[in-house]
Order: sequence, then structure tokens, then C-alpha cells
Amino acid sequence: MAQAAEEVGIDGAFVRVHHFERQLASPFPLLSAIAARTSRIEMGTGVIDMRYENPLYMAEEAAATDLISGGRLQLGVSRGSPETVLRGAEAFGYVPPDGEDAADMARRKTEVFLAAIDGTAVARTDPARTGISGGLAIQPQAPGLRQRIWWGAGTRATAQWAAGLGVNLQSSTLLTEDTGVPFDRLQAEQIELFRQAWKEHGHEHEPLVSVSRSVLPITEDIDRIYFGDQAQEDQVGLLEGVRSRFGRTYAGEPDKIAAELAADEAVRAADTVLFTVPNQLGVEYNARILATIAEHIAPAFGWARA
Repeated sequence: MAQAAEEVGIDGAFVRVHHFERQLASPFPLLSAIAARTSRIEMGTGVIDMRYENPLYMAEEAAATDLISGGRLQLGVSRGSPETVLRGAEAFGYVPPDGEDAADMARRKTEVFLAAIDGTAVARTDPARTGISGGLAIQPQAPGLRQRIWWGAGTRATAQWAAGLGVNLQSSTLLTEDTGVPFDRLQAEQIELFRQAWKEHGHEHEPLVSVSRSVLPITEDIDRIYFGDQAQEDQVGLLEGVRSRFGRTYAGEPDKIAAELAADEAVRAADTVLFTVPNQLGVEYNARILATIAEHIAPAFGWARA
């Protein structure tokens, strides 16, 4: 899929990460394979669930993958999404200590991970073996990777927290809050609060923001069979007991979708738009969808093929 996406001019290939499901659970082998088989396209995640991760081992894997790719890794991390498994991270040996919940643990691990890829000493030398005492950073180090880490934020408050860490913002097709305004407007508010918080923290570089959209262009009869009735408006419901708002699905003629996305407040505010694709339909089918998006839809909101 990543090779096909690169051939039609798409800028990045991002993969979802889920445990205990028939989906990808260990992204770094695949990301390294993408790096080895492509030359231009970025590769990333949306998102790695930090509840399941050893942050220092993950920092080693991320740095190695980024070096293999020549600095093309865009790594999305987060607290993770709701799961069918009960306390799945605990099965991996990660139990929140007293006073923490799973979300707190994920954020703490993220801070350790960021320090590790930033070159901070995370261990000490053994004077009995080396004759010296000093700090050791994880190896390898990947210059520039720290500025290519993204936090998948589901609320306005977590977006502001991410700004404090100095990481980019990934906002998906779900927000675990609802104020009654349309999804794109609520997401645009989240982006604005993130950028305001970024300025207040005085970071030296400019942040990046991505949003995700479910887009199903219909150009052939087979598309109409698959997706002719898939167009939806925003959905509001309870997720883990929290009132949440789900973004709409864009299905229809490419020109119609292009106009709708061009009017989307969050799409206009973002630097990157991630398009979800029905990957179970295979590479050839999805390559055609991506080509349609690249030619007829993405240019409507300012994207240009590399």
C-alpha cells in the first residue's frame, strides 16, 4: 500500500496499532519494511498505545527505524483507544501504580520516551566495569526525530497538554467530548487551543497538526455497491461512559467531497489530512481511491502533489 501511495504522489503512509485484534500490533517491522521499499514517502502511526509500551525499548526501535528511513518517520503515540480486551496492558505486565490510572501511566511513559529519544541519560555506567561513573543515553540516536513525534489527542485539554510537551497534534475522527457544535468546529477549537498553548510554552519551532477524515469517493459501479449508502453526518454517543462526537463519513462523487472538505473548519486549520481507507479491499482498489483523492479531492483544500 505504501509503495502504491508513493507512486501516486501521496505524502505519507500511516498505520493503526491495536492489540488483541486481527490488526497490526507491532508497527516497527512494517515501518522499517516500508522505509526499505520506498524512497520519498513518510511512514508513521496513528497511534501507538503507550499503555502497552516499554518506553526505552520503544525509543531504541523508533530511532533505528528512523535511521533506516533516512529521517522519514512520523510517530503518533497516545493513551490508546477503547478496546474489547479487559485491562489488556496489564496482560503485558504494565499495571498502573497506586495513584495512577491507565491514562496517567501512558502519559508518564510518553515523557520517558521523549526524554530517551532526546538523548537524555536514562541509565548509569557501572564503575566496577568501566572505571568511570556517568550517564548513558539509549542507542542509536536519530537526529530530528523528537520534532516528528505526535500525540493523538481526543479532547481539547489533552491537546493543550501535548503542546506543553512540545509534540505535534494528531486529531482523529473521534473526540471524547461534545459541546453541541459540529465535529469540524469542535476539532478546529481543539487545534486553536493547542496552538495557543504552544505559544505560551515558548517552544522554538512551529508545531504540526493533522486531522483524519473517512473519505470514500464513488467513481465506478463497484464503489456504489460498496459505499453508496455510507455517507453519514456527525454521530454523538457514549464511549466508555463519556459523551463523545464522531466525525462524519464523506462518501459520494469526488467533486462533492472536495467541496465539503474545502469548507471543513478543521481541515482548513490543519497542516496534514490523513485519509482512512478500507484496507480490507486490497492494494489495487485502495491505490485507485488514493489516486482519486490526490487528483480530484485534496487539491480543493490546498494540497499539491510532491
